[in-house]
Amino acid sequence: MRLSRSKKLVLLGVALVMVGLAGRASADTTPSAQPPASSASAPSSSVPSSSAPSSPAPTKPAVNPKPKPSVVKASAKKPVGPAGSRMTTGTKGVALTFDDGPDPAQTPRILKLLAQNHTKATFCLVGKNVEKFPELTRQIVAGGHTLCNHTWSHDLKLGKKPAAKIQADLARTNAAIHKAAPNAKIKYFRAPGGNFTPGVVAVAKKLGMTSLYWRVDPRDWDHPKGETHAQHRSRVISRVEHNTHAGAIVLSHDYAQPDTIAAYRTLLPWLRKRYQLIALPTA
Repeated sequence: MRLSRSKKLVLLGVALVMVGLAGRASADTTPSAQPPASSASAPSSSVPSSSAPSSPAPTKPAVNPKPKPSVVKASAKKPVGPAGSRMTTGTKGVALTFDDGPDPAQTPRILKLLAQNHTKATFCLVGKNVEKFPELTRQIVAGGHTLCNHTWSHDLKLGKKPAAKIQADLARTNAAIHKAAPNAKIKYFRAPGGNFTPGVVAVAKKLGMTSLYWRVDPRDWDHPKGETHAQHRSRVISRVEHNTHAGAIVLSHDYAQPDTIAAYRTLLPWLRKRYQLIALPTA
């Protein structure tokens, strides 16, 4: 059957419409190969991509630490007195030393105070006084105290004399001490006034004695004009208390110094609460 031209046109239009509808349906059901770009920024991943270098974590600015103070061991640098004389005990112990005796009035008093306070000390003896009061020398030794040679007559200029005269003086003093106390050990020497010289130190060493200076000097031998006995005692006490430290050698005098002995009535209990009081070793 042959169609008219108008029918052919109608059928052709219908066919075109059907083809168009089929193509649109196909487009709606096929997924897109690449999603459209979003106008909003996507959140970054919590795990950085291995292909991109990660940003370093923020760090606090470097602060140079404060330098630590240098620590010097006590044994690394010991204080030394004139001509290499000894200023400290070498331990934590404090050594009390009493010069110029024995004295018939004051030495028995200080020996009694030391015994009452269970304290040993070191006595620097003048030879001519030992010769006059040998019994006091024996009492010092019997009390367990250490002996020190303080020359024969307290010659302040002995260190400047020839070695032979220095040796004769020190040997004479040792002889007087050994006459009074035959078994006494004399391991120390103290120059009068602390006037040590290389010559006198060398002679003392030759005779087996260590030269003994001090760390604390309350100047108990000094009596300024107008100073009362009470003021003198107070000054001695104050200087010893404020200047004594572990290892110190304290200089004092028993010969003709009654205020010194009185001061030690206060000082001995005070010192014993804070330090170990020792006689310098003789071994």
